[in-house]
Amino acid sequence: MGGCGFRPLYGTAPDRDVLSHFAAIDVRPIPHRRGQQLRNELLDRLTPRGRPGRPVYALVVRLSERTQELAVARDALATRANLRLSVRFTLTNSSSGETLLSGQTMTISSYNLLDSEFATLSAENDARARAVQQLAEDIRTRLGVYFVDRSPPIAARG
Repeated sequence: MGGCGFRPLYGTAPDRDVLSHFAAIDVRPIPHRRGQQLRNELLDRLTPRGRPGRPVYALVVRLSERTQELAVARDALATRANLRLSVRFTLTNSSSGETLLSGQTMTISSYNLLDSEFATLSAENDARARAVQQLAEDIRTRLGVYFVDRSPPIAARG
């Protein structure tokens, strides 16, 4: 595999320890309940051993949500909905405030609108949980690619 240029993203090669960069990220609070859920997912994926004592990076995330009803039945009632979550994120150097990486991502998660209000609410909450997990994983992957491609090892930062 070495000849093809393949490199594992989350490996621990001495010059590219992505996990140590993740452990140095301070994930800033994200407003509202959905933001809290996304922040918790990011914390689980980036800093599972707890918040860094001296964060090297700060991650700021802005979350927006929109629901669109579709699949209208003959009686003019919607039977399906799409939940669309989008985020804009910025990774900065904690000491200088310099923006290192910024980006945006979006996911759509569908659910059924049922006769039972409780069942619909449960389906919507499940769709939201799936969407939040997808966003957190996408942000983690993008940060990992950034650290592998552009960032020196943390030990070299002094």
